[in-house]
Amino acid sequence: MSAEGKIGVYLCAGCGIGEAVDVEGLEKVAASEFKVPVCRRHDHLCGDDGARTIAGDVAAGAVDQAVIAACSPRVMADRFRFDGARTFRANLREQVVWVHPAGDQDTQMLAEDQLRMAITQATRSSPPEPWKEGAFSDTLLVVGGGLAGLTAALEASRTGYPVLLVERSPRLGGHARRWSRVTPHRPPYREPRPNPLEDLIQAVEAEPRITVMTGATVARTSGQPGRFEVEIAHGGDGGTHAATVGAIVVATGWRPYDAAKLGHLGYGTSPAVVTGVELEDRLGDGVTAKSVVFVLCAGSRDPDHLAYCSSVCCGVSIKQALQLIEADPETSVTIVYRELRTPGLAEEFYRTAQEKGVTFVRGTVKSVGAGPTVVVDDALLGEEVTLSGLDLVVLATGMVPNSTDIGQPAPELDEEKLLPLKSDIDPRVPFPVAGYSGEAPPAHEPPAETLPGGASILNLQYRQGPHLPVLADGFPDSHFICFPYETRRTGIHTCGPLRRPMDMAETAIDATGAVLKALQTIRNVPKGRAAHPRGGDLSYPKIVLGPCTKCRRCTVECPFGAIDESDDDWPVVNPTRCRRCGVCMGACPVRTISFDDYSVDMLTAMAKAVEIPDEFEEKPRILILACENDAYPALDMAGINRNTYSAFVRIIPVRCLGSVSMLCVSDAISAGYDGIILMGCKSGDDYQCHFVKGSALAEERTADIEETLKSMMLEAERVATIEVAIADSGKVGGMIDDFVATIDTIGLNPFKGL
Repeated sequence: MSAEGKIGVYLCAGCGIGEAVDVEGLEKVAASEFKVPVCRRHDHLCGDDGARTIAGDVAAGAVDQAVIAACSPRVMADRFRFDGARTFRANLREQVVWVHPAGDQDTQMLAEDQLRMAITQATRSSPPEPWKEGAFSDTLLVVGGGLAGLTAALEASRTGYPVLLVERSPRLGGHARRWSRVTPHRPPYREPRPNPLEDLIQAVEAEPRITVMTGATVARTSGQPGRFEVEIAHGGDGGTHAATVGAIVVATGWRPYDAAKLGHLGYGTSPAVVTGVELEDRLGDGVTAKSVVFVLCAGSRDPDHLAYCSSVCCGVSIKQALQLIEADPETSVTIVYRELRTPGLAEEFYRTAQEKGVTFVRGTVKSVGAGPTVVVDDALLGEEVTLSGLDLVVLATGMVPNSTDIGQPAPELDEEKLLPLKSDIDPRVPFPVAGYSGEAPPAHEPPAETLPGGASILNLQYRQGPHLPVLADGFPDSHFICFPYETRRTGIHTCGPLRRPMDMAETAIDATGAVLKALQTIRNVPKGRAAHPRGGDLSYPKIVLGPCTKCRRCTVECPFGAIDESDDDWPVVNPTRCRRCGVCMGACPVRTISFDDYSVDMLTAMAKAVEIPDEFEEKPRILILACENDAYPALDMAGINRNTYSAFVRIIPVRCLGSVSMLCVSDAISAGYDGIILMGCKSGDDYQCHFVKGSALAEERTADIEETLKSMMLEAERVATIEVAIADSGKVGGMIDDFVATIDTIGLNPFKGL
């Protein structure tokens, strides 16, 4: 039993459970096998009477761990939350009675095994003790004094938090300060609007909670959320300023794509060929031109230049065209585009340009020659058209994120610290150990020197290097779908065009969102709560150093830089950096890393709690270790849609597939399981892993386990990694059945019954 020893089991007969399985048989499992002192059944546990039953036992002190055998743990979480007790769930509805035949022997065996695993989980889990050591800062550091940084600083100060705003240049405002007019973001959406930046700058400078430091950079960042120690360098006098901050918002913005690389579009050959940014500088001075051509996607959506679309170039070019016509109504303006991005209310802005005489030509600019002249492959006419007699050609270049400080040289990197290191195999490690070769795996993040630009913006003192990790196109983000603002360095949030191309209105909204996430970090850290996606989790990894081999797998594989090393190479956990994914636990070859309520021992015990039929019963057992973020929901949705699959599988949810130690797999095989499925999120460039690289790590580890299986004279096909998107509920049953068919072909596990 657990340390408390007060487990109560509550069996629900609702939602078809009572009609599909023998609930009395489940009572026998709890009372006879596990000797649980409190075991009750109810027709509807989620009803008021059912919830009162559980709450009453908790209030009376009879139960402090409630095992609820009913619906999925993904639903009714609030209903089954009781002060004074932790809750464990046995999924009888979505993953038993809704996907398997009622009254069937295999369905009954599955239901009983689900209950066994849930009770075992309770016995191997302790209440997490949160890390809340020391004093924490509530100051927010904002790096970058452009529109995004100014908005972030002002919004944070309005909530009552102190802000330190650091800007590299001598003045606040960034690129946007140079704009004479901006694209409309309020009704009627038809005309360029005055630039609001000066008012924003004045509001920031007048706010007493904001400390502004211009001509300054971040020379060093160490520590962790709640207690980042930053060193600010002053460019003028060379002095430094030390500060402790609770969270960081990076709003260093963007720079235009280097037009010098666009020689094929005439840049550099004539002063009449300019970029949109260069034209913006002239618009405030009342520049006029009689004949102007705008070239959209100048270098964008081009694998040789910028592979992505910057999205804002269309609207900005329309704004500039309207300003030119306003300055001289006789001006002839042509905009050459591939696809025009003016969605929603921005369509009104596009119509204004049409009404005022702007000509839109769909096609591709083939070249820009002397004169200047522009040769266009006109999509409507299906032939090349030459536009000549031009006064001005404007190249709408894309936005490149300032993910490094381009004004400073890149620092010299300590290769010894950044690259994975070898370690001898510890003689205490049992052999063979799946996935352990004595060598740390390669890092998955690009070397810092391959990042665009120069020096690090934050100069992070992390084992993984000084930069924020970036996605494919240089944008420092955590996940492009699920978690905006969350970088892979906990407590450090990005916003504005640094995160993705966006216009000024979007930037202001984005900065506000980043501030909300940063303040959430500041509030949660003193309470020991984890950040998204396991928000509120109080556990954190604990390392027993005695068995540790100093292999450094945990430090290399952690997606969030939450584990550093001491001077004598022992792993050191930074608890508030940790996102509680458990990747370090899965990486450790000697089971020395665990959480209070999640461990290799717990997962192994849950798997072994299942009754394994002997070889004569011809009932295989397949263990599915399913990621709780995509795979487990897909399995639940299969149940909701009544998509059946084999009743021979036993499903254990895991925090991330990267948290699965290959020791769990080899132990399960030794216990008699006939096959193992590691079911996780999509990996690759379009990854869906909530913890960045858990699925990819699991696939690498399972490749290594083939050697272990061979040493045991077993087939490699007994272990498979299956990637499942949350929308794959209609396919997941077929994936499972295909694997079961493979096991039927190769035969049952010869270790069964030993």
